[in-house]
Amino acid sequence: MATLLYRLGRFSFRRRRLTLAAWLLLLAVATLGALTLSKPTSGAFEIPGTESSKAMTILQERFGGGSDAASARVVFTVSGDDKLTGADLAGTVAALTKAPQVAAVADPVVSQDGQTAYATVSYSVPVTDVSIANREAMLAAGETAKAAGIGVEFSGEVTKTTEMSHTSEALGVAVAAVVLIITFGSLVAAGLPLLTALIGVGLGMLGIQVATGFLDLPATTPVLATMLGLAVGIDYALFVVSRYRGELAAGHGGEEAAGRAVGTAGSAVVFAGLTVIIALAALSVTGIPFLSAMGWAAAGTVAVAVVVTLSVVPAILGFAGRKILPRKHRAAAGRPARTIPFGERWGRGVLKHRWAALLVSLGLIAAVALPALDLRLAMPDDSTAAVDSTQRKAYDQLAEGFGAGFNGPLVVVVEGAAAQGDTVTKAITGLDDVVTVTPPVLDKSGDTAMLTVIPASGPTSEATTDLVHAIRGLGIAGLAVTGATAVNIDISEKLSDALIPYLAIVVGLAFILLMLVFRSLLVPIKATAGFLLSVAAAFGAIVTVFQNGHLAGLFGVETTGPLISVMPIFLIGILFGLAMDYEVFLVTRAREEFVHGASPDDAMVSGMRHGARVVTAAALIMISVFAGFILADDTIIKSLGFALAFGVAVDAFLVRMTIVPAVMSLLGRAAWWLPRWLDRLLPNIDVEGEQLTRQLAAHAQPDEEPREKELAVTTTS
Repeated sequence: MATLLYRLGRFSFRRRRLTLAAWLLLLAVATLGALTLSKPTSGAFEIPGTESSKAMTILQERFGGGSDAASARVVFTVSGDDKLTGADLAGTVAALTKAPQVAAVADPVVSQDGQTAYATVSYSVPVTDVSIANREAMLAAGETAKAAGIGVEFSGEVTKTTEMSHTSEALGVAVAAVVLIITFGSLVAAGLPLLTALIGVGLGMLGIQVATGFLDLPATTPVLATMLGLAVGIDYALFVVSRYRGELAAGHGGEEAAGRAVGTAGSAVVFAGLTVIIALAALSVTGIPFLSAMGWAAAGTVAVAVVVTLSVVPAILGFAGRKILPRKHRAAAGRPARTIPFGERWGRGVLKHRWAALLVSLGLIAAVALPALDLRLAMPDDSTAAVDSTQRKAYDQLAEGFGAGFNGPLVVVVEGAAAQGDTVTKAITGLDDVVTVTPPVLDKSGDTAMLTVIPASGPTSEATTDLVHAIRGLGIAGLAVTGATAVNIDISEKLSDALIPYLAIVVGLAFILLMLVFRSLLVPIKATAGFLLSVAAAFGAIVTVFQNGHLAGLFGVETTGPLISVMPIFLIGILFGLAMDYEVFLVTRAREEFVHGASPDDAMVSGMRHGARVVTAAALIMISVFAGFILADDTIIKSLGFALAFGVAVDAFLVRMTIVPAVMSLLGRAAWWLPRWLDRLLPNIDVEGEQLTRQLAAHAQPDEEPREKELAVTTTS
């Protein structure tokens, strides 16, 4: 592989204009496809095959109506001694009825104390077809009540826009630019990873837009793909550019340096990218359509980032010439005077005190991870929205006026003989946490009944989950529980059940991949164990802040509670890919030095010397990108950004740069042991470039672009 990538690097450098023209043409084609084929994304979270999903289908078939049609709730409140009446709300109801795309508005229902009321607005089209202008028309209809001193808030999918703020991405790019400038000491070198990462993300986003013309993709798909594409795109280009500068400093000409950089660092990029792609594509094993779609879209964006790094980066390096080096090094013919970098000093310090470094790091991680034992999961609802949002205000007002369970009613469907009697109603009424059970409503044939159950607890509480299981456990034939709350409970349990198989597939495939890369049994085991430590620490930190509320004010968390159910799988998938990136970047160079004759400790120190600076810069960029999401108002986005930023920090600085060198030193030569029979079976993919080095030494291939020509390119570029 190293030889093939070496040739690709030289070709892209030498034929840089042709290479960039080909990529620009691809961008143009993708843009045209996105403009002509793209369709709206979906905000629905559905899992076919669950009890709630099957019951929802029965409701549509037996009772009619479009469950796909959009709806909203308008919540009215007064304070003091005032009371609400139908006459007070008649003007607002009339205005809502006249709003575009509205099919009907139900008469307002007033609470017992007369201070809270709500009206349900039904649309004639799905939520994806409700335009922003028509949404604003609904919101404007509430001005009539507001003018009379009545509080008006709105809830429902119609009230939520799919427009995403790009503040976090912009913040991440800005911080990345600063980190890259400090790392490279050159504006050109700092700008190159940003440019190529944006090219990769742009292509990935255009590809997703094209895919919406053929597939039903979740609205959050572009967010995940952008986050990961930007992060890994910068990281991979950073690694290749760093190696290229090292080859230039060693006295190689531009084309030869590009070939060697792509042949060695590029091999690490390929396998680092494959680990991320495996982790994302494996989301398909959950059997959850929206997760599978998000995983494949993000995996495709990462794959584009890898290809861009291997071809566009060396092409742009050809235009940059020696401007890629700091100004003080551009005129140097060979390697500048060697100073001991921080990575080497840190590595030697860890190896000298390896037991202390290992035990202290493990102790810190264990302390942080301990609260993860109390992890609780649930799907999001309006209770997790920003405190000052209209959705959250409507949720709180309904809970106060009608009870916490009013926001999460359960719909019970009964088929067959049980639908004719009151047995079901009596059985459910006798259960704990039940406030109200409405009288059964029969379909036209009279053999299917629908009841609504109002719990005493909120939709995300453990008591409501227990109630759903209790109703299903009554043993009544033909009974099923559905509704938004039951659907969310089923999704949460499906995600929990899929977690172990997902983790097993990701870890198993990555173990095989890392065994191919490092030709070792213990290094992949150590890499996987380190990843599990990082995930445990991330879970512990997020439970501490977002579930238990400790230090919540520091991060702007105003509401605590169960974490979103997709959080574990997202964290595992994303952190696993990034953790393996850092592992490959650090240990591949150590493997390269060991293969070339260095002792295990010297090889690890060399890996730290060459890789620690790159890993530190990459981690700081990742942390900054993810930490930007902590500034979001939405609790879910805030928690995901916090968990990813914390997990990357732990993995990069405690696991990869402290625990890894300590363990590698303790293992010594055993770290690189592989049974001979297995060594013969595994293909030799030459990630460390050993075969490439031998070929270059044997042929003594001269640089095809001598220093004089390179300097000329620098002058004219």
